[in-house]
Amino acid sequence: MNISTILDAPEYDFIKNDEHLGKHVILLGLSGSYSYGTNNENSDIDVRGIALNRKSDLIGVTSYEQYVDDKTDTTIYTFNKMINLLLNCNPNTVELLGLNREHYLYLNDIGKSLIEHTRLFLSKRAIQSFGGYADAQLRRLQNALARDSYPQSEREQHIFNSVKNGMYDFMKHYEKFESGSMKIYIDKAQNPDFEKEIFIDTNLTHYPLRDYKNIWCEMNNIIKDYDKIGKRNKKKDDTHLNKHAMHLVRLFMMAIDILEKGEINTYREKEHELLLSIRHGDYQNGDGTYSKAFYELVSDYERKLSEAAQNTKLPDEPDMDAVGKYVMSINEKVVKDEI
Repeated sequence: MNISTILDAPEYDFIKNDEHLGKHVILLGLSGSYSYGTNNENSDIDVRGIALNRKSDLIGVTSYEQYVDDKTDTTIYTFNKMINLLLNCNPNTVELLGLNREHYLYLNDIGKSLIEHTRLFLSKRAIQSFGGYADAQLRRLQNALARDSYPQSEREQHIFNSVKNGMYDFMKHYEKFESGSMKIYIDKAQNPDFEKEIFIDTNLTHYPLRDYKNIWCEMNNIIKDYDKIGKRNKKKDDTHLNKHAMHLVRLFMMAIDILEKGEINTYREKEHELLLSIRHGDYQNGDGTYSKAFYELVSDYERKLSEAAQNTKLPDEPDMDAVGKYVMSINEKVVKDEI
């Protein structure tokens, strides 16, 4: 594949023609497997980018945050939106500042300046952001395995944990509903086919129906996901599981680089063979579970991340004054029509 000509394809014409993009674009790059160096013959092309906010967005009445094209799996964030994501060390966006040079499809002077200011956005926030993403990947693996091989009581516990994690915003309010209360818990099953079962206690009065519908849908979708066991396509699912396993380890690698070196290294050249071996299923047992060696590998990276977090020289928080001055310097050029 000739990376340099990807944007010449007609399906990417929207980048040139959309009023929010075009001359406002400062950076476009490959995302996903190609940017990590873990792509294979089935890998999709993912493009991520940044476009300056328009003058009317900054001092007018228009508002705009991002452009998404599902056909080409392209997402382009506005400059101000991207700054906020970078400040939180969002793994899916900070990686744009650490691509291999050949993986940038377009990069103008402002895009280059943003990369040069990478250190402005690196802080101890990366501990939680990358750690949280890694934890989510591990949970995906555990939950998928729970659907297939765990005893019913353990599987029910995983469903319960998924409900709690998937409904985190709701759970913060369950015990203090102004309109009553809601409690989710596991107890001895009433269903004769179960050992343990998830129960819910509700005491709601004058509660908005649409809010209740949203809570119910969150729970229902998670349980429906676990009920798809009989429809499982093992070959396809194992491919996805191994991809999740690979990304779990990759997230640890990137986080450790950020904390130890103050660098974003998206392309994992040194760990290329290890990551591909995980993706190819070398750490997966015949029954679909993962080997002891894989969990030892994860534990080792967890330990390294913990040590890096304790010893990092990164600040607790970004220097917001410095970030503010940089952002204003760019947006001022937009307002003055100097770009």
